Amino acid sequence: MLEVRGLKVAYGGIQAVKGIDLSVGQGELVTLIGANGAGKSTTLKALAGLLRPAAGSIHYNGADITARPAFELVRRGLALVPEGRGVFGRLTVEENLAMGAYSRRDPAGIAADRDRVYGLLPRLAERRRQPGGTLSGGEQQMLALGRALMSRPRMLLLDEPSMGLAPLIVQTIFETIRAIAAEGVTLLLVEQNAKLALETCHRGYVMESGLIALADETSRLLVNPQVRQAYLGE
Repeated sequence: MLEVRGLKVAYGGIQAVKGIDLSVGQGELVTLIGANGAGKSTTLKALAGLLRPAAGSIHYNGADITARPAFELVRRGLALVPEGRGVFGRLTVEENLAMGAYSRRDPAGIAADRDRVYGLLPRLAERRRQPGGTLSGGEQQMLALGRALMSRPRMLLLDEPSMGLAPLIVQTIFETIRAIAAEGVTLLLVEQNAKLALETCHRGYVMESGLIALADETSRLLVNPQVRQAYLGE
């Protein structure tokens, strides 16, 4: 579904991504792990159309989407749940969800998807009239996830969904991620909790200093001595 070749991205004058290859098959859950500053979030921003690659190619569903704008990619079914959530603080939960469906023109389908989001994330239904900025961190993460689902994505890019959240909330978020994947949505996950990411996904890439250092099935990465020492604290 996603094929990245030789991707280079400069960010703020720094060569953050130095020529990486990665792929994600339809229905797969793939994770990208690594230390802070490795280039993971920059990679996702380039894939989502928020940063223009300096070199390389990105193909999605067989089409070359290199340097295509973010709004076009959302319409093609590729959605980003950004690091830091990025909810609209003055808009209600329901209005935030409506923003996720801004490119759609099917009111009945939008209403059905909103009900589906509320079913997946009941806390949002309870808070539907509440401004996004007044939600807790965990609720904002749920809202960012729900907003992305409102675009009816075929593939989700998730950037640090557990950041700053209590363990119980992280568990809820990842249960929701697994439920979304079970519905057939393809996922590429960047996550600081390497153990949780590797336990959730099928395959993983380890990124170091803008390059892919390791790529393997997650079951093998979990027992890899290098990964265990550097990212699992063992």
